[in-house]
Amino acid sequence: ALLDGLLAAAAVGFLVKHNATIAGAEGGCQAEIGVASAMAAAMLAQAEGCAPRVVEHAAEIALEHHLGMTCDPVGGYVQIPCIERNAMGAVKAYTAYIISSDEPPAQHKVGLDQAIAAMLATGRDMCAKYKETSQGGLAVSVTSC
Repeated sequence: ALLDGLLAAAAVGFLVKHNATIAGAEGGCQAEIGVASAMAAAMLAQAEGCAPRVVEHAAEIALEHHLGMTCDPVGGYVQIPCIERNAMGAVKAYTAYIISSDEPPAQHKVGLDQAIAAMLATGRDMCAKYKETSQGGLAVSVTSC
């Protein structure tokens, strides 16, 4: 079951990498943490033996709820807020799995392909200072580090 879950996670990562980006410098944290969370959600659903549509929904839900997240590391180091954002991404992955496994399929309106396209468009629209430059957001709001 775990191996199948890891393969599902890899499939989600492959889809995003080849149709959008997984780099914070191109898409902000939505592309890094959002995609990692989507991969983890797919892994959980697949490892639990869920139907393919549930696996897709889990990945989509996790990615959708990271859309617009900036990459604004304080001091240019991958510590603040990165460590906590990754922890929150793990929580969102589990929550996405729970929601997708209990949700009636007809109620799910957004597909993974649509969420990936939205992430790509959002990343392209995002100002460069929110893409791993430490020139905006939390990086310029926190000065004590």
